[in-house]
Amino acid sequence: MLARSRQIPSRLSHRAVSTKPSRYGQPTISSHPHLIRKDDLTPGIPASDYETRRRKLMEMLPEKSLVVSVAGPVKYMSSSAYKYRPSSNFWYLTGFEEPDSAVVLEKDSSSRGYKMTLFCSGTDSSKEKWDGANTSLADAKTIFAAEESLSISSLSSHLNSLLSSASHVFFDPPTPRPPTRNKTKRLLRYLSGPSDTEKELLEDLPSSMRRPLAPLLGKLRLVKTEAELGVMRAAADISARAHTKTMRFTEPGMSEHAVTAHFEYLCAREGSQRPAYVPVVASGPNSLILHYTRNNQIIEDGELVLVDAGCEFNGYASDITRTYPANGTFTAPQRDIYNAVLSAQKEMIKICTERAGHSLQELHRQSCRALQIELKQVGFSCSEGDLERVLYPHYLGHPIGIDLHESTYLDRSAPLKAGMVITIEPGLYIPPISNFPRHFHNIGVRIEDEVVVGTEHASILSVSAPKEIDDIEGACQGLLGLKPF
Repeated sequence: MLARSRQIPSRLSHRAVSTKPSRYGQPTISSHPHLIRKDDLTPGIPASDYETRRRKLMEMLPEKSLVVSVAGPVKYMSSSAYKYRPSSNFWYLTGFEEPDSAVVLEKDSSSRGYKMTLFCSGTDSSKEKWDGANTSLADAKTIFAAEESLSISSLSSHLNSLLSSASHVFFDPPTPRPPTRNKTKRLLRYLSGPSDTEKELLEDLPSSMRRPLAPLLGKLRLVKTEAELGVMRAAADISARAHTKTMRFTEPGMSEHAVTAHFEYLCAREGSQRPAYVPVVASGPNSLILHYTRNNQIIEDGELVLVDAGCEFNGYASDITRTYPANGTFTAPQRDIYNAVLSAQKEMIKICTERAGHSLQELHRQSCRALQIELKQVGFSCSEGDLERVLYPHYLGHPIGIDLHESTYLDRSAPLKAGMVITIEPGLYIPPISNFPRHFHNIGVRIEDEVVVGTEHASILSVSAPKEIDDIEGACQGLLGLKPF
C-alpha cells in the first residue's frame, strides 16, 4: 500500500514556531508562542498588570519602605523534587516562576514610585544539562522590568546595604521550618536562598520597623482584573468539562480512584499544570465526610457520587463540586435533597452583588435559613442547631484566585465588592440516625460554583458544569453530545 503524504493540520500550519530548547526558565513568547500572547508576561496576564500590582502596593506603604518577597524552596519527596510552584505572593508581584529567587522593592521618589531588584540563580551550564535552562540575569532584568537583576547569593549583602535607611520592612513570614528560639534567625535562614551563610541581618531591627506583607497583598488579590477573570474562566471551563465527562465515565463497580484519575487526566490534557487541591470523590456514605480524599472504595449501584475537584491553570485555581447518581438516575429521596441544595444555592448566587450589600457571613446565615425552608417542604423537620452542627457543618463559601482559599485576610463581615470571586457551595449530609427520616439516610449532596461578584448581577465562571437534574442525568447517560474521553 502506498504511504499517505504527511500533512500538517491547518490549525498548526500558521502557528508561530517555538525555540527548542528554551533558553528561559519559564514560558516566553519566543519559546511558547502557543501560551504567551504579545504583551503577556505570564499566560493570560499582561506585564502591565504586574506593574499595576506593585504600584498599588507601594502606594499603600510609608515613605522609604522596603518590600521583600521570596519564591519559596523546592520541596522533595524521596529525593525527587515535586513540580515547582513559587509562593503565591512572590508570583503575584513578579510573574517569575523559578526557585531560589526573591524580589526587593524600595519605595522612592522616582516617577515609577519604587525600585525593583530581582534576585535569581542565573545560568548554570552544568545544572541546565539536568534540569533545563534558567533565565539569565540580563534576561530577567529585561523581561520582568527590574531596575537590577542580581544573583540570589547577593541577597543578604544587598539587604544589609538597605536596612539602615529603611523606614519599614514588609515581608512574608517564612514557611514552617524546624522550630528555633529566634524567629528572626528563622526568617533569615529562609531569605538566604542557597547560601549556607546565615547573616543575622534583621536581629537588631526594631520590631516597630517590621511589618507583615501578606495582609496588604491579600486585600489587593481579593478583587480581580479582567485579565485574571479571563484566566479563571479558562480554568473553570477546563474543570467543568472534566466534571461533565467524568459523569459519563462513572459507573457502578468502578473504584473512586479511577474516577479521580480520569478527572485529573482530562484537566491535564487541556493544559492544566496541576490539580488545585486533592480531589474528593466520595460515593454513598463517604459523601458525608467533608474532606474525604482517600478515594479508594468501590462505587455501588444506586449511590450518589460527590466530586469536589478543580484544576490549577496558568497560576489560578478552580473549585467545583457536583453530585450525581452512579447509575445515571436519581432516586426520589436523592432528588428531593438535591433540589433542596440547588434551590438554596441559586438563591444565594442571585444576591452575590455589590448593590445587595451582603457580606459572606450574611450570605451564610441566609443559606441556613433557605436550607431549613427547603427541607421542611420535603417533610424533613430539623432545628437550626441540627442543621449547622450536623446537616450543614461547613461555611457557604470562600474567595478563590491564585490560591484555592484566598480568605486568610478576608473580613467575613465586610460587604462583598464587585470583582471578587467567591465559591457558593451549600450542602446537606444526612447521617443514619433516628432524628432524620430513614429514606434520606447516607445521602450527601454539595453543589459548588465559582461566582464573580458584580455590581448588580453575579456571573458564574463554572456555568458549563451541569447541575440541573435533567442535565446531570443527561451527562451521566451520554445525552449531552460530549465524548467521554
